[in-house]
Amino acid sequence: MNADDWLRTLTVELHQRRVAADAARHVVAEAATHLREGGGDPWVVFGPPEQYAGAVVESIGTAPGPRPGPVRLHAAGITKRYGRRTVLHDATLTVRAGQIAAVIGANGCGKSTFLRICAGLISPDAGEVTVSGQLGYCPQSGGTADFLLPDEHFVLVGAGQGVSRGPARRAGRAAARQLGWEAGGDVQARHLSGGTRQKLNLTMSTLSAPDVLLLDEPYQGFDQGTYVNFWDQLSRLRDGGAAIVVVTHLLNQLDRVDIVLDLTPAQDAGWHAPGVQGGHP
Repeated sequence: MNADDWLRTLTVELHQRRVAADAARHVVAEAATHLREGGGDPWVVFGPPEQYAGAVVESIGTAPGPRPGPVRLHAAGITKRYGRRTVLHDATLTVRAGQIAAVIGANGCGKSTFLRICAGLISPDAGEVTVSGQLGYCPQSGGTADFLLPDEHFVLVGAGQGVSRGPARRAGRAAARQLGWEAGGDVQARHLSGGTRQKLNLTMSTLSAPDVLLLDEPYQGFDQGTYVNFWDQLSRLRDGGAAIVVVTHLLNQLDRVDIVLDLTPAQDAGWHAPGVQGGHP
């Protein structure tokens, strides 16, 4: 792990431990300056980033977490069948403003189907979904138009919200910049890399500042830096009052969410998270 990786890990650790954002930036900046001017291995100078973050928390404390607000999404008893196969059975999830929910489970257990039902794209065979407020949705793939520029995607989404071209372009570029992507230019979507197209997808889903944000493994093709930026962006949106549901298979990030819905059928489940919502067959 080089100095950049150590600093990035420290940043994540401070965030996970709910150190106030300004204080965390100050701690990381001081560590970076010390390493730049004095050199040396950060593991030798400061120790493991997890241990150093713990020492910071003991010294300065943490910021109080935001209180969850009103219910924004309530999915109750969701059941879906394709022919004789039951994909979902009695899945239930409630997410409030200011919360992030992770939907996890084995391949083929219905995670994407559940999210598409919550988005209103397909209908359940049983159960009901209630959404309060404006909804944004980022699919696992697709969602972009091959022959449009990124700016044209932003303008198209903005038009649906009554936002004129200039403000829509600026808002889209600003949102993309939070993912480390400068979205201006004349490259059509079909010529973007898979990871960059997914950044475009994600940016469009957040452009209208939705009250409920549904994300289906939106980080496909992201490098490590963008992946960290992605989770930081989710935290900012949560702190701003959004209710977020993200489908993920990466269990190492579950300490950054508030709710876990495990859709793995009971007979196949080998891992159980605390605070799991929902039901299995």
